[in-house]
Amino acid sequence: MQDDITQKTKIKKKSTFREYAEALLLAALIAFTIRAFVFEAFKIPSGSMLPTLSIGDHIFVNKFKYGLRAPFTKYRFIKREGPQRGEVIVFIYPVDDGKDFIKRTIGLPGDKVKLEGTDVFINDKKLEHKPVKVKQDPNNKRRLIIENGDIRYVPYVRGWENFDFFEEKINGHTHIVQYEKFMNRPTLEFDVPEGQYLALGDNRDNSADSREWGFVPMDNIKGEAMFVWLSIDRDQGGIRWKEFGRWVE
Repeated sequence: MQDDITQKTKIKKKSTFREYAEALLLAALIAFTIRAFVFEAFKIPSGSMLPTLSIGDHIFVNKFKYGLRAPFTKYRFIKREGPQRGEVIVFIYPVDDGKDFIKRTIGLPGDKVKLEGTDVFINDKKLEHKPVKVKQDPNNKRRLIIENGDIRYVPYVRGWENFDFFEEKINGHTHIVQYEKFMNRPTLEFDVPEGQYLALGDNRDNSADSREWGFVPMDNIKGEAMFVWLSIDRDQGGIRWKEFGRWVE
């Protein structure tokens, strides 16, 4: 009788262990599938996308937006329409497959793009942009106030006084870009090849982008930036609580 009870207890323990193991395995499989094909988390390591994205921002990227890729490869087995002008994309750095970059899509395949001073022309049409006033929020030293008719807040960045800020509009996307004051910029012209994209950082004078290393192949594009889920303030310490859930424009 005792042996029967012991045997049943062992079977029960094995069954419970198996249930937990199967549950963990299923959870891991679901997490891997979501990360591989749907959403993936990325951390912003540099200031190239200021003031849209700050150093220490953690974002989710929509990997399904442009089709489905086989994990750990550039092979896209379900193809969808590529990025549109103005969309912020995460992609494999064309010069080093071991790095991921994030920039804003400016030129599509076949576009002629001209950069002259702080002006951007696409197919001879100038992008709409206008200067905006920026000041530090007197009630919250962790953020800046941008006045462009409405009031908009962006995270504080050390040295912001040395930049001119513009509200730029492209294909329905409205965002803020910044340029260093009193800088002479060469005029640059690009013909975007088929199957490739021209991408720029919103921190226009402090971004390693298509002006430096060329175009972004469609095969390198991982997805579109969605929203900030965590923001760690490296300038003043702590967490930028008000950045939680902010969509990337």
